[in-house]
Order: sequence, then structure tokens, then C-alpha cells
Amino acid sequence: MNNIYSFIALLAIFILGCTPNVFEEDKVTKRIDSLDLNIFSKSGDKKYSITSPSSIYDSINDKFELKKTTINIFNSGETKYIINSDESTLSDNNKLIVLKGNVKLKTIKQDDDNLYADKFIWNIDETNYLLSGNVRYENKNVILTSGKAKMGQDNIIEFFDPVKYIIKDDNNESKYETNSENAYYDIDNKSLSFRAKDKRVRSKIYF
Repeated sequence: MNNIYSFIALLAIFILGCTPNVFEEDKVTKRIDSLDLNIFSKSGDKKYSITSPSSIYDSINDKFELKKTTINIFNSGETKYIINSDESTLSDNNKLIVLKGNVKLKTIKQDDDNLYADKFIWNIDETNYLLSGNVRYENKNVILTSGKAKMGQDNIIEFFDPVKYIIKDDNNESKYETNSENAYYDIDNKSLSFRAKDKRVRSKIYF
């Protein structure tokens, strides 16, 4: 009989010892369905919004892990870019966004202007977007590809060496194709410029 009482006492201690770990794990992560998050500037302007059908929030690291992400980036109250990806993370007090897998950035004011990459990094406090892995920009005039690119708030995309570009004709077919070192595409002015390591070698094309 004493052995039975001893076993029950040990079992109770074991259960009590495990319970805090279970509760602590529930506090660490929280699953969220249909996330719709809006981030505002200190002046009250909407900076960006994020939607995801499935996400997990890590309270210890203050990080969201999201699936099938859609991000709207705003400028003066209007949507400037729409970005889609297979997955993403939002961290650093909602100031760092990293998107991965089939990343697609679409400009709103320019028709059929799309920017693709495997990975997209945006530090909210900075004005540049960094893209890497199979970077491709395409519209009705040109296709540019590289392994890495950077885009600023001025709507100028810098493609890093080596850069491959294709100029399209009026029928939206490839007219000619060539390679270059760093290339710069101005989305607003529809101009493409090149700079070689020799700074004396420059060129610009307008569409």
C-alpha cells in the first residue's frame, strides 16, 4: 500500500513539473488565421498593410511568420506597390520585412510593370528595397535580369553586374538582346541607362 501512495505522489509531482512548460509554449507562439495588419507612421499616415491567410506570431522574438503574403505599400494615402510572395517574416518591431518564394512586385501607376525575385528585403526605416535571386523586371518595352537589384523610393531600379536585357518591339516580341554591367531603369521616365567600371562609358535609352 505504501508503494502505491509513493507512486501516486511521484506521478503528481511529474504532472505539476510538466504543466508550466505546456503553458509557456502556448504563450510563445500563437497561430493567426486571416491576418490583416495595418502599420502607420508617427504622423498617422498608413505606411503599409499586410494580409495573410495563415500566420504564426512568436512573442519571444516579436516576429510574424506568414504564408501567402500580400503587402500594399502606400505613398500619400495611395497604394504605390503591391507585393506578393509564398511566405514572409515581419520582425524588429514591424520594421523589417523579408519575403521569400515567387516574390512579385507590381507598380500601380505604370501598367504591366512587374518586378520578380526569389527574395525581397525591406528595412522600413530605410528607403531601399533589396532583391536577390533570379531578379527580373518586365514591362511592354524591356526585360532586365540579374542576380541582385536595388530599388529606391524614386522608382529607379539598379541592377548589379552582370545584367542581361532584352528590348521589345511594337509587337511585344524580343528585338535584340545583350549583356552589360550595372543598369538603371527609371520606371517613371521609362528610361534605361548603363554604367561601366570605366565611368567614361555611359549610355541611356528612352522608350
